[in-house]
Amino acid sequence: MLEGNLSAAGKRFGIVVSRFNEFITERLFRSAFDGLLRCGAKPKDIQVVRVPGAFEIPSASRTLAETRKYDAIICLGCLLRGDTAHYDVIVNEVARGIGQSAQETGVPHAFGVLTCETLDQAIDRAGLKMGNKGFEAALAAVEMANLRQAVVGKKDVSCQLSAVSKKRKPKLSLHSKKRSR
Repeated sequence: MLEGNLSAAGKRFGIVVSRFNEFITERLFRSAFDGLLRCGAKPKDIQVVRVPGAFEIPSASRTLAETRKYDAIICLGCLLRGDTAHYDVIVNEVARGIGQSAQETGVPHAFGVLTCETLDQAIDRAGLKMGNKGFEAALAAVEMANLRQAVVGKKDVSCQLSAVSKKRKPKLSLHSKKRSR
């Protein structure tokens, strides 16, 4: 049976954290960072990227994953339901984007984005009654990074990611297209 362990020693992690609802996301971030350190990660091996809101998390996490410098990406944010359908649209796109990035790059992504009905629920999940989901996301990232390494081996991870990147078609800029008349 294969399973990952909780040793972050020698591993590199990216943390993407939303500034929107910062009262909550900062608590998630501090606990995630602490979780990585407690598992043996070095501060120099943790890259923190701050984005405006949860909607931007998938793009930033994908950018980090495509560098092939990180063993796992931790995605942190907080979405609170409002009176409009905006919440549902954002929740679905964030979840889809993070999952798609993980699947297409092969780099594990830990989902630490709170999706709550109320601020009280978010506070509970960011360190009060329900533990801290940032800490839990960090542990999941460490475990999945180790599991991935156990399954495919360290050398094969970079080769596989390289193959994924090659499959993506390069974007043409407007200046590089030749016009035909």
